[in-house]
Amino acid sequence: MELQKVILYYGFAPVADPEALKLWQRTLCEALGLKGRILVSKHGINGTLGGNMSDLKKYVRATKEYPGFGKIDFKWSDGTGDEFPRLSVKNRKELVAFQTPDEVLVDKNGVTNGGKHLKPAQVNQLVAERGDDVVFFDGRNAFEAKIGKFKNAVVPDVDTTHDFVAELESGKYDHLKDKPIVTYCTGGIRCEILSAVMINRGFKEVYQIQGGIVRYGEQFKDKGLWEGSLYIFDNRMVMDFSDEAKVIGECEACGGATNSFRNCANPACKDLVLLCDACAAKAENLDCKDSHTRGRTKNMVG
Repeated sequence: MELQKVILYYGFAPVADPEALKLWQRTLCEALGLKGRILVSKHGINGTLGGNMSDLKKYVRATKEYPGFGKIDFKWSDGTGDEFPRLSVKNRKELVAFQTPDEVLVDKNGVTNGGKHLKPAQVNQLVAERGDDVVFFDGRNAFEAKIGKFKNAVVPDVDTTHDFVAELESGKYDHLKDKPIVTYCTGGIRCEILSAVMINRGFKEVYQIQGGIVRYGEQFKDKGLWEGSLYIFDNRMVMDFSDEAKVIGECEACGGATNSFRNCANPACKDLVLLCDACAAKAENLDCKDSHTRGRTKNMVG
């Protein structure tokens, strides 16, 4: 069996005909036998795909030929072939559902009104120069931060990206508007939008990590400012950057250390429960609760 890989990527560029791009992408993936999820909008493309490495390389070469997609940063990780049950290619008003489609300005070079991109080494340099004045701002759903985050990061109280605008406009982060803010998310796409949304609401010095947590973790492993595991939106659920990764998650039943999310026992509920192995073996710990947000894992984000 050929080596299996997973790619995570996004590209912001004007798309004149999103429907035509969707159909082309579906045909391309079907011809190559790839599975995963792709979203297309007038702003660009966002995808995560799994399959044979040779087929993924063909996909990357073809996609980079599309106008504006030549600079897409495709992030590769090891796969098993079972990460995705099927192929899904859809059109959306937004690549990530912040519900702010008109706030994102895009040209052939990407988002034009977002935060300044910092390479992983530049993130460390900023912290070395500005110290505790630097604020890491988590651009993911709050449950993702339970198992991994940047040290001392602000984790907004959001279940989905739909909640970010109201959270920012609540006033609870107004005291941070004059501080250097480093936004971060899995692969970088959420921060392209979040940083623009923050700037539009008065945050004066906003950065984003180029390539997101994935690129930072690849470079610094568990020797940098990141701690814990990374939640990912496929059947793997969790990945570590080294065997030295801290386990910062706490079992929701006993409080013990764990980084393992489990599916709620209710098939209609897409919520995840953070449980250690011993507590996950007890069926009652997987029972559906009123607190479950039902559907947060459906977001295909990076």
